[in-house]
Amino acid sequence: MKTQIPYSFLDLAIIGQDKSTTATLQDVLKVAQKAEKVGFTRLWFAEHHNMPHIASSATAVLIGYVAGGTNTIRVGSGGIMLPNHASLVIAEQFGTLDALYPDRIDLGLGRAPGTDQATAMALRRNDMHAVNHFPQQIEELKRYFRGDDQAKVRAFPGEGAKVPMWILGSSTDSAYLAAELGLPYAFASHFAPEQIMQAANIYRKNFVASEHLDKPYFMPCVNAIVSDSLEESFRLATSFYQMFLGIIRNDRKPMQPPCDSMQGLWSEVEEYHVLQKTSLSFIGDKETVKQELQNFFTIVEPDEVMITTPIYHTDDRVKSIALFAEIMQSF
Repeated sequence: MKTQIPYSFLDLAIIGQDKSTTATLQDVLKVAQKAEKVGFTRLWFAEHHNMPHIASSATAVLIGYVAGGTNTIRVGSGGIMLPNHASLVIAEQFGTLDALYPDRIDLGLGRAPGTDQATAMALRRNDMHAVNHFPQQIEELKRYFRGDDQAKVRAFPGEGAKVPMWILGSSTDSAYLAAELGLPYAFASHFAPEQIMQAANIYRKNFVASEHLDKPYFMPCVNAIVSDSLEESFRLATSFYQMFLGIIRNDRKPMQPPCDSMQGLWSEVEEYHVLQKTSLSFIGDKETVKQELQNFFTIVEPDEVMITTPIYHTDDRVKSIALFAEIMQSF
């Protein structure tokens, strides 16, 4: 097992019941400041649209807000859904962020819309074939960052910016692309655990060294809910399970407060599907989570691990990431 694995955080900016968007975003910064203090390497936000209980749709704006309220932690996108945007706009946005916060900005890129099909059409102005040009868009984005004084269209700010690019994915398609482009690869196993090993193996086997990276760099994202006791951890996790249950039922709600038990809230079939989609979740006290992580690291051999911690109360979430950092520092 690799030791001293860097650890990072994905914040989905989930709006809880009876909580405003303003309060949610203030809590995002509070969590980021704690993550920085306890040694997290980077903190990312995901682009989602038409979701009333997710506050990360203006991803670049949120990155700037959090980078401005922290000092050393890297802040970035996990990810920007590139087919939703003109590559020039993303180059300008992230070039501006890089100018404001040098050597602290990451640009994770995905091809999914991050929303439903109707909203995707609104974002992409009815060009639903944009997704087919994702690799070409990445190359276009690289050219804007690299700069060409003979080009008719150039990115200012953006040209010359040293913003690390990542490929994000939840399937083997993204693994092939990340390998071909020689870019670091982040895998969304926090909601799509089924193909993690296949994707990791494809990426490593097919990796081609590039100007960006000389060897594969694989970072899976998992769920982590840690507290002082097993009982309390499982109670906190009920908010997380209720959130996934709403996805399965297509009944989206704000994140719900934790409850004593999920019994009576889901059927046996629903329980099976929720636990299947969240199977890469580390829930428990420090000792339990450390042992489970050790097994996970031995099998997957990640270069870095990213966690998301969908806990209702901010103080509980802050405590959980602090305990997770203690676990990672103990390896």
